[in-house]
This record gives sequence, structure tokens and C-alpha cells, in this order.
Amino acid sequence: MNYLAIDASTEACSVALQFNHEVFSRYEVCPQSHSLRLLPMVDDVLKEAGCKLSQLDGLIFGRGPGSFTGVRIGIGVAQGLAFAADLKLIGVSTLQTMAQLAYINHQQTKVIAVIDARMSEVYNGYYELDENNIMQSKINEAVTSPNQVKQRLSKVVQQAYGVGTGWDVYPNDLSLLNATKHSPEILFPEAKAMLVIGALAFKKGESVLPENAQPVYVRDTVSWKKLPGRK
Repeated sequence: MNYLAIDASTEACSVALQFNHEVFSRYEVCPQSHSLRLLPMVDDVLKEAGCKLSQLDGLIFGRGPGSFTGVRIGIGVAQGLAFAADLKLIGVSTLQTMAQLAYINHQQTKVIAVIDARMSEVYNGYYELDENNIMQSKINEAVTSPNQVKQRLSKVVQQAYGVGTGWDVYPNDLSLLNATKHSPEILFPEAKAMLVIGALAFKKGESVLPENAQPVYVRDTVSWKKLPGRK
């Protein structure tokens, strides 16, 4: 099956294409430039593979959590391409994607993913490898203060591998976690890992029409309350 995956939910922007059993990808850390870079990257991988949108079986997008603007850009581009080519969509968690990268790159099977969420908070989750070689969430993804992460995750894990920007931004708070070590190269999600997760979701029949694709902000109501004058 042939799938295109795109993600713009963090400082990184990435695209990956699975076509005729080969994977073509682009990845770039480009804060504030996602709206300019995403479509050219899509065009690049399609041209490299000699593939047209009409030859795809579906689209995969990073649904969040992450930057509100970046998540909206990613889902907007995915919906536009899906409408144009009459394709269905699968949204994939950015935290789960980084956990999948830890398995792909380092064969880690227990992973804590922590992304800096600004406002002295972090998005966090814990994942374990399943029988399909997919990293699955073992606790609801959440946004908390960094010093609350250990209390939340200690219920499900004693020791795991750490990925994400949160480890660099809040080293003292997160050092209390029993992570085997933090991976400095897996700071952001990459679309190539979304391909693996999304392909299985398509196989299970979990895809949606473009108009029904939804982001997952995790803390949308929390952010609203923190705005000046809001309660």
C-alpha cells in the first residue's frame, strides 16, 4: 500500500512517502516556516518516487499534541491534498511517533515521550511495543507541569527510554524519572515513523474522510483559561 505522511506539529517539519515498498522522506527543523516548507517537501518526495497523489491509498498526518499553529498547518495541508485526490486520512500522535522512532533507531521497547508545551508545562506519555511492532500508549497523553510527570507515569512504568524536547528544557525535574537515558537526537517527531503507525491504522479500517479529520491539542481548554481575563 502507498501512503504519504506529513507533520508540522513541532519546530520540525517532515514528510515521508511509502511507495512501491520504498520510503522517501524529508526532514527539516524550521521554526516559523512550516507553511512555506511543507508543500515543497511533499512535491519533492512525490517527484523522487515518480508518484502522483492519485496513486496513493491514503494520507497520514501528525494530529498533535504540539504547536497549535503547526498542528493546524499540518492538518490543513493533509485535508487539502486528501480532498484533491479523494483520499481518506489517519491522524497519528506526535508523542507516539517519537516513541516509534526510538524503536526504529535504537530498538527501545519502553519509551517516555516528553515535549515542551511552553507555559511551564510538558506534553507527556508512555509507550510500549506491541505484537505488531507498534509503540502503543499505556496511559492517556496529558499536559502537566514537569515535576508532575514522575507521579503520573510511575503508576505504569519503572524504567524507560526518554525522547523529546522536555528532557532538555526541564532536566532537573525530569531527572527524577527512572529513564535509562535521554535520546538527544530524538527531539521531534518524524513522518517516516508515522508511516508505520498509520499503515496499520488504515489496515484496521480506522481512516476518516477529510472533513472529519481532527487535531488533538490535549490542552486547548487549559490554554483558554490561562489567557488574561479568562476564567
